[in-house]
This record gives sequence, structure tokens and C-alpha cells, in this order.
Amino acid sequence: MPQTPIFSSMLGSSCSGQVQPDMGDRCVDPVYQDGNLVSGSLEALIERLVPTMDYYPDRTYIFTFLLSSRVFIHPHELLAKVGQICIKQKQQLETGTEAEKAKLKSFAAKIIQLLKEWTETFPYDFQDEKSMKELKEIAHRITQCDEENGTVKKIISQMTQNLLMALSTRSQYQEIREKFRQPVTDKGTILKTKPQSTQKDILSVCCDPLILAQQLTYIELERVSNIYPEDLMQIVSHMDSLDNHKCRGDVTKTYNLEAYDNWFNCLSMLVATEICRVVKKKQRTRMVEFFIDVARECFNIGNFNSMMAIISGMNLSPVARLKKTWSKVKTAKFDVLEHHMDPSSNFCNYRTALQGAAQRSQTANSNREKIVIPVFNLFIKDIYFLHKIHTNRLPNGQINFKKFWEISRQIHDFLTWKQVECPFEKDKKIQSYLLTAPIYSEEALFIASFESEGPENHMEKDSWKTLRTTLLNRA
Repeated sequence: MPQTPIFSSMLGSSCSGQVQPDMGDRCVDPVYQDGNLVSGSLEALIERLVPTMDYYPDRTYIFTFLLSSRVFIHPHELLAKVGQICIKQKQQLETGTEAEKAKLKSFAAKIIQLLKEWTETFPYDFQDEKSMKELKEIAHRITQCDEENGTVKKIISQMTQNLLMALSTRSQYQEIREKFRQPVTDKGTILKTKPQSTQKDILSVCCDPLILAQQLTYIELERVSNIYPEDLMQIVSHMDSLDNHKCRGDVTKTYNLEAYDNWFNCLSMLVATEICRVVKKKQRTRMVEFFIDVARECFNIGNFNSMMAIISGMNLSPVARLKKTWSKVKTAKFDVLEHHMDPSSNFCNYRTALQGAAQRSQTANSNREKIVIPVFNLFIKDIYFLHKIHTNRLPNGQINFKKFWEISRQIHDFLTWKQVECPFEKDKKIQSYLLTAPIYSEEALFIASFESEGPENHMEKDSWKTLRTTLLNRA
């Protein structure tokens, strides 16, 4: 991804920010409302993507179309169509005069710029041989426009090298992606049959809520940096099989999305595990209050994903049922956090806080103030909701481009936030604990919870008896 924002203005406010170009004999069926492109046939939208002698598409359009096109057409097929349009443009300019040669070089430069933006923003579109073949064929035709000094050839060569490097880097990340932690079920680990005074816990590794919140933020930014726009678009392209099952299904699996979602779940379970496995009520109370403070620091930083994971962990039934423990907890700060994450009115309070963090990020002078890490599950649900309430095509068969403006706007916001460089130094000891400390399964959490505070009613007594018998009889 380029480091500079690709949207100079909010998506959808204008499709190009300028007077629409004269496209000559090219397709003219796109529909505009108040200067905004709202629909068009796939062919016309592709035509609008390809530069002409007097026209270059706005970067917002390039990003939005390339992002959404995978719902309707494979990248290699799109490249082939772009190549065909390039041939026609090139043939119209090949008259042999000096003036036309200059125009041909100018046209070649624009095509190279388009390919450069495409390969930088969506490198994984070129992972298969068909796409690379189409890219090389277009590049070969364009180099013929400037065979005298070879400048075009050098630029294309550098672009290709950068593309191959990006593909290699992403492939390596997928190969070394973390293995999902498996919950602990060993009865000797779970049952508190022996004193646990020497047992290591999070407080023995880090007792400062701010520092722990910073290390959680470091982990979040590290993981989110490996999520790409095409990963997010799979939420749309994998849901449907439109156009007689010709929709694009990305050949890559959503490893990065799964790994990030798994991180949220592991953090929630780690919080619950740390609380439930503490023997003494006083220490358990301290642990609850510590995580409340960590969640609050995450909120102040703008790390809403870790904050939500911590709150989710404390709201799990094995933790929530510890009434004697909670009676000693100063819950005022926890109540404020839950207010921010109140699900009513479609998480209205959270969205207000997120908007405030986003505005702070836009005017910030330091990376510390630029941090915005949304609750990822809610972000995904928002994209899903946009997809479900709006059709991909209108009744007249045209692509509902207004829908994809909004989806790409949200994805672009996410990409902007993920590019923030983490201002906190990595603490290997703390991160190692957060990423590798044992976490209990839901069954094990209930057992540890009952060990901490015994069953209070017949239902809990029956559950406790069943769980304990099952665990003790387990080989």
C-alpha cells in the first residue's frame, strides 16, 4: 500500500472532483447524481478505469473500482480487457507524426501509472500466472511506445520487482502465521488442589495497566498491518454467487482475518482465565480491577478492539457469576466502560467514541494520537450489513456503484488507521506472556470458577458435579 492516503476527499462526495472527461466514442452509460457516479455497466466502468490521452481516472475511483471489481470479474480477465482497450488507444495514436509520437509517450506514462497504482494497492491480484501474463503483455505493448530511450522499460522493470517483493513478503507471512492456541483442559492445571502462590500470572509480569494497554496496542497494530483490502472484500465476494455463479472467489483463504479474530477470542479467554484461576478472593478482586484499568487505558489510547475483548472476557459467565468477588470490586469505572460498549441502538455510544478518535487522528501531530483500532467484529458486520441491504446490481442490470463507494470508504478508513506506526516500544517479556500464556476452555473456566466460589443454586450444583466428574474421569 502507498503510504500517502489515496482518498483526497470522502468517498462518494465526488467521483472525480472535476468535470467529467470527454470519452469520445467510449461507453457513456454510467449514471451520475449530483456529480457522483452511482451506477454503470461493467464494460463502461472498465472503460472509465483506463486513461486516455486527455484523461486519467481519479485515485478514489481507481481504488473503489479495483476493490469492487473482484465481485464481478477475475483480475486476469479485467487485465485482459484493460489490455484490449490499451491496444485500441495505441492504434489511434500510431500515425507516425512527431506530434502523435509525443502523445503516444504521454499515453504510455498514464497506463504505467495505472498499473503502478494497481500493483501497489492490490498486489495479490497478480499472484496467479494468468494475471502476471496479462500484466507482461500490457507492459510489452507499452514499452514499444518509448523504445528510443528505454525509460518506460526501466519503470516497468522496477514496478515488476516491487510487485514480486510484495508477493513474497505476504507469502512468507502466511507461512509463519501463528498457530491458534488450544485451551488448557488438563485437570492438574485446572483444579486448585495445591497452593498456587508460585504460579505465574499477568500481574507478576506487568502490574502497570498503561504499559499493558500499550503492549496490547502494539500487538493489535502488528496484526492489523497484515490485513489487506482484498481480504476485507472477500466478505462481500464470498457471500454471493451472482452472475450465474461467475462471482470471483479469491484463491487465498482469509488467514489474516481468522488470525486477527482468533487474537480477540484468545485475549477474552486469557482475561477470564487470569481471574478464575486465582485462589484468594482479595487477589481475585485485584485482578478484576487491574483489567478494568487496562481496558480504560486501551479506550484512552483508541484501542477499542482490546478494550472490547477485555470487557467480553469479564462478562463471560464463569467470571460474571463470581458475586463475592464483584461485591468487593469498585465497579464505577467498569460501568463507564460498559456504557461505551452498550450494544443498544447499534452500539451508538461506541460509534460516537470511534468517530471522536477518528477526528483526533486526522488532526494529530504524533503517532500516539493517530491510533484508531476499531472493534474488528463490528467493523466486519458493518461491511456485511452494507452488502446485505444493497444489491450488487440494479433492476436494469447496471452495477450499483453507490454501494461500493460506501464499502470502499469504510475499508479505506481502516487502511489509513492500520498504517499508523506504533509509538510504543516492544516489551518481549510482556508480549510473550500475552501470546503464549495458557488459556482455559469454557468448561475449564466453569470448573475454576466453581472452585473459587461454590455453586449457589441447584442448577449450578448439578453443573459443577457433572463437570468435575467428567474431568476426573478423563484419561
